[in-house]
Amino acid sequence: MESGSPATSVERAVVTSIWRKRMHGGPMDPLEEAELVTGRGLRGNADQGGRRQITLIDESAWSDALHDLGAAVDPSARRANVMLRGLDLRDSRGRLLRLGPCTIRIFGETRPCQMMDEARAGLREALKKDWRAGVFGEIVEGGTIHVGDDAAWIG
Repeated sequence: MESGSPATSVERAVVTSIWRKRMHGGPMDPLEEAELVTGRGLRGNADQGGRRQITLIDESAWSDALHDLGAAVDPSARRANVMLRGLDLRDSRGRLLRLGPCTIRIFGETRPCQMMDEARAGLREALKKDWRAGVFGEIVEGGTIHVGDDAAWIG
């Protein structure tokens, strides 16, 4: 790099965490990879079929919520399937998202439930602002995703 030239870096959006919920209300299992099944969801996850086949959260939005809360909480407490870094999920209803080889259609904002306050008092309220609780959608094109895979909006 020449002296005086600005350093530039483009941060790519990536999958930072993957979790599987074995049963409703049950623990979240961290995974390094997961199979997304078209029209069903994450293989082995409690939620299958319907419009809520997968849930995703934005690492930055999670950090903002914790800042407002003034506490540290493990992101698995959010009970989402995938955490992304570098991709804003706000107002993404109707958009298509590419995760590794997979495509997800975003149906809407995930509303934080009472389980958030069981994890930490006030967490539910901190997640209500600016789509911080993430989004949900359906698997349009399945495949296997891995921690570290690229994430990007299509179109």
